[in-house]
Amino acid sequence: MLRINNADKYFNKYKKNKIHVINNTSLDLDNAGLVALLGPSGCGKTTLLNVIGGLDKLGHGSIYINNQKISSKFMYKVDRIRNINIGYIFQDYKLIEDLSVFDNVSIVLKMLGIKDKKEIKEKVEYVLDCVGMLRYKRRPASMLSGGERQRVGIARALVKDPNIILADEPTGNLDSKNSLEIMKIIKAISLKRLVILVTHEQNLAKFYATRIIEIEDGTIKNDYKNEVVNDLDYIMDSNFYLKDFKNNINFTSGNIGISLFRNENENVSLDIAVKNGNIYIKSNTKEKIEVVDDESSIEFINDSYKKISRNDQEKYSFDFDKISGRTKKRYASIINIYSLILEGFRKVFDYSILKKILLVGFFLAGMFIMYSVSSYMATKVIREEDYVSVAKDYLTIDSAKNKLDDYLNIERNDKILYMIPGTSKISITVPLNDYFQTNKFNQSMDVSIASSEVLTDKDLLYGKLPENNNEVVLDKLAFTNTTDENPSYQMAGIIDVSDMLNRTIMIEERVYTIVGISSKVNPCLYVLRNELYPILYVANKDKSSIKDDTTTVSNLLSYDEYKDKLEIKKGRIPNNDYEIIINKSNEDSIPLNKTIDVKLNGKKLLVVGYYTSKYNLNDFFSNNNTIKYLTIVKSKSFTIMPKLDDKDNLIHELEGKKYHVVDTYKRSYDKYIKNKKKQNNTTLIVSGIILIISFIEIFLMIRSSFLSRIKEVGIYRAIGVKRIDICKMFTGEIFAITTLASMPGLILMGYILKVISGIKYLSSYILVNTGVFIISIILVYGFNLIVGLIPVINTIRKRPAEILSRYDLD
Repeated sequence: MLRINNADKYFNKYKKNKIHVINNTSLDLDNAGLVALLGPSGCGKTTLLNVIGGLDKLGHGSIYINNQKISSKFMYKVDRIRNINIGYIFQDYKLIEDLSVFDNVSIVLKMLGIKDKKEIKEKVEYVLDCVGMLRYKRRPASMLSGGERQRVGIARALVKDPNIILADEPTGNLDSKNSLEIMKIIKAISLKRLVILVTHEQNLAKFYATRIIEIEDGTIKNDYKNEVVNDLDYIMDSNFYLKDFKNNINFTSGNIGISLFRNENENVSLDIAVKNGNIYIKSNTKEKIEVVDDESSIEFINDSYKKISRNDQEKYSFDFDKISGRTKKRYASIINIYSLILEGFRKVFDYSILKKILLVGFFLAGMFIMYSVSSYMATKVIREEDYVSVAKDYLTIDSAKNKLDDYLNIERNDKILYMIPGTSKISITVPLNDYFQTNKFNQSMDVSIASSEVLTDKDLLYGKLPENNNEVVLDKLAFTNTTDENPSYQMAGIIDVSDMLNRTIMIEERVYTIVGISSKVNPCLYVLRNELYPILYVANKDKSSIKDDTTTVSNLLSYDEYKDKLEIKKGRIPNNDYEIIINKSNEDSIPLNKTIDVKLNGKKLLVVGYYTSKYNLNDFFSNNNTIKYLTIVKSKSFTIMPKLDDKDNLIHELEGKKYHVVDTYKRSYDKYIKNKKKQNNTTLIVSGIILIISFIEIFLMIRSSFLSRIKEVGIYRAIGVKRIDICKMFTGEIFAITTLASMPGLILMGYILKVISGIKYLSSYILVNTGVFIISIILVYGFNLIVGLIPVINTIRKRPAEILSRYDLD
């Protein structure tokens, strides 16, 4: 059944301190019997036992169990053979502390693919009853004594009906009484199964074993059949044989009876008091007092000591038919997705207070990861509203040699819809007269002026297109650009852009009504085309001054804009270009129908009339064309609105005429991208550092948690649990940690960032949406799992004996 051929193994083979722990060993063992491996410490007994059981790998040679090679290099094959054929009894029991007695035993049946709860219950309860532990089946392993633990370990090895049971010093941690009981159980098992025993207690081995193999320096020195002829002389320190004491004293008086048993030369002086059913004993000498009751390991036996005879072994018996397989044995997984998650959460809930406090680190890591992902993703988002400052189709000519002539020539191009001098940016005034508290407040709003002819009904969110001169359409972007940074609008009840509909606005003295709201992502105020110049004129009156070579003379204003405030006293109104009217107070110094020294575009202005005004006006007034010329001459640039689909052709044509044409949209975009790249680099560095710190924090916490459980992993592997099941156990725990600790931190930071993203200034630095949440969740779960499982995988790649030999594996 078990065959070992030329087994050979070294420790530290290529080092100076090498040990030839198994030296060319060959053995054939029968299907039943108790084989004892004897020898001094370090001779190789446990190592031989481990390679037989597949807990350690062999250097050279081969080991076969039922003609299956368990010394294979393929760990899965080794695990499958040993799980089905071998049961293990360990010196330190190797029970799972937080599992009950029942669960510690039933786990090996689940590893054999047995799922029938009734079958599991019957088998587990039978073996527990056989070893005297059935009444403790619901008790946690952590609450058992040493002897009780070893009985559970034997039940676990026995319940799967193995062909071979390996017992590595099963009495090494037990007192003499428990040692004897364990040996009786093992002897009973060996009557029908092969048991290989490693022990230092030669007297027990030579009394119970059927075959003894003596080992020295890795080599078998003696191998012989053990013929037991004598009784076992084995004195148990916990048994007090009363008749063997030399001096006995019995005292009886009424309802008081005291018996004192002692040997010679032992002095005793005691004071004994009985009160309220309690016995109080005081020793007047230095002897220690110990109470012997039903819970004590010490037993008083009213007899003399006798050697243990062969008949005493018959206390235990096992009917292997009751644990033989109804279900065919197979190497099965014990964890499914449901138990994985459930057990993971249970494990975390059972953490100590200190470990629960450490979960704060995962909470913070979740926050950091969310922030980093949000910041990084924000650098990848390009929104037109973040960089569009004027109508998107506008072109700008930044310089021209002869401003007026160039302007008028360009304006006649059939690819141009309209053209305006200077920039299109103006400031409008919004009266906030909705409430008594704000009825004296006005707020400004910066817009780009544009003709409403570029709009269609499809561009409107609310309202209609302008139909007369005092009607305008406001684009939503102009509203949000202003209100996001100005709380005054909210104070006046203007929360949404729809609240601007039918609201009155002012551009200097001109009054308009917003009749529509557009959504072209243009920060524009759309007006009828014939209102463009009047609006630009009143919005830029500070540029209306006109002067000679040395001195500013006056402001040149539009007669049409002020005619209601003027009264012509002499001459006529300025109908033609370069004609002006002046205040009658200048009649003596400036003759009628004469030019003055003030020039516009190289031409002197002609005085054609005198006016008076009750508004104390003292400016020059001319027709709109002349005002237009003045505006053009004073402008540093021209703004052009191309016709639909003619933009590229117009740019090409103007550049061919040596004009410096700027696509305002492209210029804004390029500038935005340049700044964005600078922001990206900074954000990437900061986010990367935060992520690295978070990941290191997670790694250290998970690694620390794992290292504290190396022994548990070693136990699971030693009893045959699949490596994938070990990974599943930790996967469930990591999933629970992430769900309970990291996810709340991630969600909290997501909420905080969502609130912050509502601030216009910060919105470009933060992005919070479903995609960001999904990426953050994937990162936090993925990294936790990867980092958490790396030390697990590195550990379970080792053989069980390697894992159990040290608890600080990397």
